[in-house]
Amino acid sequence: MKMTTTIHPLSACIKAAVTGGTLMLLAGSPLAMAQDAAADKKAEQDVEKIVVVGSRGAPRSVGDSAVPVDVISADEFNKNGPSDMMTLMSAVVPSFNVNTQPINDASTLVRPANLRGLPPDSTLVLVNGKRRHRSAVITFLGGGLSDGSQGPDISTIPSIALKQVEILRDGAAAQYGSDAIAGVINFRLKDNNEGGAIELKTGQHYDGDGDLRQVSANVGLPFTDNGFANFSTEFKQSDPTSRSVQRGDAAGLVAAGNTNIANPAQVWGSPEVKRDFKVFGNIGLEVAKEKEFYAFGNFAQRDVEGGFYYRNPQTRGGVYSNDGGETLLVGNLDTTKGACPTIGLTGQSFSQISSKVNALPAHCFTFFKSLPGGFTPKFGGIVTDAALAAGLKGTWSNGWNFDLSSTYGRSEAEFYIKNTINASMGSASPRDFNAGKYVQQEQALNYDMNKLIEVDALPYPLAVAAGLEYRIDTFEIYAGDKNSFEVGPLASQGFGIGSNGFPGFKPDDAGSFNRYNYAAYTEFGAEFNDHFRSDFALRFEDYEDFGSTTNAKLTGRYQVNDEVALRAAASTGFRAPTIGQSTVRNVTTSFTAGKGLVDNATLPPTHPISVLKGGKALTPEESVNLSFGTVVEVDDLYVTLDFFQIKVDDRISQSSSQELTAADIQQLLALGVRDASSFTGVKYFTNDFDTTTRGADFVANYGMDQFGGRTTFALAANWTKTSVDRHSDYIWEAKVKQIEEGLPSVRGSFTVSHNQGAWNGYVRLNHYGSYYEDHADSGVVSAADGGLPLYLGAELTVDAEVTYNFSDNYSVALGASNLFDELPDENEWSEVLGAKYPTTAVMGFNGGFYYARLTYNF
Repeated sequence: MKMTTTIHPLSACIKAAVTGGTLMLLAGSPLAMAQDAAADKKAEQDVEKIVVVGSRGAPRSVGDSAVPVDVISADEFNKNGPSDMMTLMSAVVPSFNVNTQPINDASTLVRPANLRGLPPDSTLVLVNGKRRHRSAVITFLGGGLSDGSQGPDISTIPSIALKQVEILRDGAAAQYGSDAIAGVINFRLKDNNEGGAIELKTGQHYDGDGDLRQVSANVGLPFTDNGFANFSTEFKQSDPTSRSVQRGDAAGLVAAGNTNIANPAQVWGSPEVKRDFKVFGNIGLEVAKEKEFYAFGNFAQRDVEGGFYYRNPQTRGGVYSNDGGETLLVGNLDTTKGACPTIGLTGQSFSQISSKVNALPAHCFTFFKSLPGGFTPKFGGIVTDAALAAGLKGTWSNGWNFDLSSTYGRSEAEFYIKNTINASMGSASPRDFNAGKYVQQEQALNYDMNKLIEVDALPYPLAVAAGLEYRIDTFEIYAGDKNSFEVGPLASQGFGIGSNGFPGFKPDDAGSFNRYNYAAYTEFGAEFNDHFRSDFALRFEDYEDFGSTTNAKLTGRYQVNDEVALRAAASTGFRAPTIGQSTVRNVTTSFTAGKGLVDNATLPPTHPISVLKGGKALTPEESVNLSFGTVVEVDDLYVTLDFFQIKVDDRISQSSSQELTAADIQQLLALGVRDASSFTGVKYFTNDFDTTTRGADFVANYGMDQFGGRTTFALAANWTKTSVDRHSDYIWEAKVKQIEEGLPSVRGSFTVSHNQGAWNGYVRLNHYGSYYEDHADSGVVSAADGGLPLYLGAELTVDAEVTYNFSDNYSVALGASNLFDELPDENEWSEVLGAKYPTTAVMGFNGGFYYARLTYNF
């Protein structure tokens, strides 16, 4: 449909190009109303082109936009090999990045994703226009950029439940509040009252691992004569993968005669998804004239188990040796029977060490005897997610549209670690532990309203919206089983305390922490003539813990002629520190240059030890967003180009690890922290750096009839560059480099789709630019100083799929992601920790994946 110069909200044409199943559209200004009965009826019969994201008023047409939005149809998600929502989003939106997270503690359970080069909790997620709760998982190991973030878990959303996804690529805190610095993602659920689908999917990586088994279903039912009830469910399992080589230290032990070591001793790969169950419901019912009750919600649970670092039987601190492998750690179980002999490890063969261990007196204990090959823990968790939203919306007799709603969301992450030990308990230690859990709960009450008001000074009605919001956020920590944090009898002799690798949360750590906040906002949208429109939004919020903040947004769009429009936006924004970031306690195992694997404690920033190391109470991040661009539509060609700049001050992240000196440890012990000797360093959350992110988004769509069918072409590209403008001494150089270069600065895709009769298919070319990896978070940029820097080159991959429709009801699809089995550059430090490829590659490191999908529509 051709764009007209008139952009009055009551007669705006719906403009879009449907390309490869994706609508790359540009949502309108936050306020222009779209409930116009005069809108072109043909548009309403087309693929859904109405969006609610970016608008606190009623839904509007997407054609006359002052800010860019990608609208992804449900069909697009089906045309992919991956099944996880995170990966699906990354496949179709170049500015959305996510990687595998093979060995990263809780990040393995809920992977962090980055929109426009910013951390996960800088993107607001909505479902049916309502704020989605955050995950309970805090990303303690997030590759620098995502360190310490606590974003929503969109993996709980099954793709079969979706009608479309709207991605607003612009700051929107002035409209929606905290977190909307990078943009907003709105998942719109299906609302059919009839029909449905059942889908079976299976696949495998070219290497013969990572087998996927998935079944999904959707059904639409009438809810009396005036409503609908739509339900979706999904169940899947996927096997783990391994892209590992033998670690150098493990190979050295084998060469010295130790045959108790697996090959590889440590696995780098996708975790095992033992079970992943999801169900979503969406209900709507007309209860009176122009009044509708609605409710939607979900329940999801998945059990994910991944790899962990290998515990070397001659060097692992707190278990085998406390002097870096010079001598074996031997515990004296009965000092009345005399001292235990010292067993040297340097230059000794396995048989020599074993002989001395076997000759130890009965009261002398060492794990080398029972676990001579070391051990490799397995870390996992059960993530449970539930949410419910309900409300009443419609129109009052005075013409005001209203929406009164209440929402509740709960995320629970219960952690476990297997095949490990509590070293301080000696031979009494179990091998499996429940380490405790985190719970995030969020409740909100909202009242929104909007109306078109006649104003004498304006040629068209003024669009007005306003609203109130009240929220309560709660973060809870539950203690693990006693053995996971027990201070055993050998602790005083240097044996580590708690389940090795992920000590359980102690009762002292447990607790429930909450805060409330309230907000008020207003928005105005004015059509000054048939060519120019401007929108203004203002929002005030007050938080219990840090006070109030006020943010504003101004947008404008000018229609130059029938084919070209110019648009721009400026806004301020903020992101409030989460309750979890302010109160969480945790211990993670990571690799540090010069020291190998070390245990780092994360403490609240106001904890006395954090304060000793520079910690202080968190304050909100503050941002300024600027964007400008153009929209060009000529017949079947649709092109947009948008430039943006996002400046964020006082960004919240984890500090780099601060070494605990002997004096620090003594102070910790004096404060009652009995396991202080187990920690090498301390981290905390801090507002310690400022960044500027600049970039550009380019979208071009074109469709044509050929070969008796319809061919469409879609080019989508993103360039993003972040610079760290300021940082304190508590942020390491390697972390700065990760923030600036840890993601490809250029990503793009070119898709060619063709539909002809019963056949349809597509081919997509994906480009990933070069990037930097601080391998295993070594913390040092220079290899000469013990760091493990990786500078990885650009890559190209190809995805392809072909579908045959046997009838209106049955179809089968065969496809491949990464068709030609491209892999990232090999890891030059693979011998150190056994990873064959860089672990943060956005393109992934598992290689090609082929799949089949059978669908029954009814």
